[in-house]
Amino acid sequence: MKFLILLLLVVSLGLSPAFAQTEFTLSSSMESYEPGELVAISGVTQSEQIVSIQVKDPTGKTLLVRSITADNSGNYSLEFKIPKTATQGNYIIVASVSIDMIPIIQTITVPVQDKIIETASSSTELGSTEVDDSVCGTGTIMKNGKCVVEESEGGGCLIATATYGSEMAPQVQQLRELRDNQLLNTESGSAFMSTFNNVYYSFSPTIADMERESPIFKEIVKVGLTPMISSLSLMESANSESEVISLGLSVIALNIGMYLGVPAVVVVGIRKKI
Repeated sequence: MKFLILLLLVVSLGLSPAFAQTEFTLSSSMESYEPGELVAISGVTQSEQIVSIQVKDPTGKTLLVRSITADNSGNYSLEFKIPKTATQGNYIIVASVSIDMIPIIQTITVPVQDKIIETASSSTELGSTEVDDSVCGTGTIMKNGKCVVEESEGGGCLIATATYGSEMAPQVQQLRELRDNQLLNTESGSAFMSTFNNVYYSFSPTIADMERESPIFKEIVKVGLTPMISSLSLMESANSESEVISLGLSVIALNIGMYLGVPAVVVVGIRKKI
């Protein structure tokens, strides 16, 4: 009798909608590619689900970050080009979604190497030293030798866009201009953005989905974001490498004080009164 009840419970869980809707796949059109070739990836998820795509080269650097939306049938696809001057080796493509507020990640690895042509005397490996500025796929542009998101629907700062309702909101444009005009124009800023993107796009789709599902949570995020975005205005005057570093550290220290120091002082003060 106990075995029968357990069996019915397992079957009912297996047929429940929450389990049935967690299908998420990712695949590429070919097993390997050459530098300069077009890469096509596709997969299946929930209908109209936002899918975050990240591409990393063999050294771990992020070459592309893009958010796309699945169609009504749950199908999604993306095309992009491997730069002709790209590092050869295994490229990692990561796709992530948030289903029922649970992050789900799929990863595939695709080798990228020059084509080897065999001759009667020897094997000649074809390479290319030509710099191609048009190596990025639709929706991405080349900046500082990397394919980055071109601002369009579903791209850019996911959390800020979900919080303020539009990519044209002044707060979102401020973040975009700070990234393009200050950070990406210096080596230290570009290095920071590369590391930041690796972390940010691992959780931002989940937060953005939660904001769309809960207006209360959206307002909470807005209250938390507004002081930070205001403090970032200090970076607008940074033009040189040293200014980006010094002002960047100042902004980080200011935000640590606002988000950690002030609450700590308040908690200590309340405890003393108690």
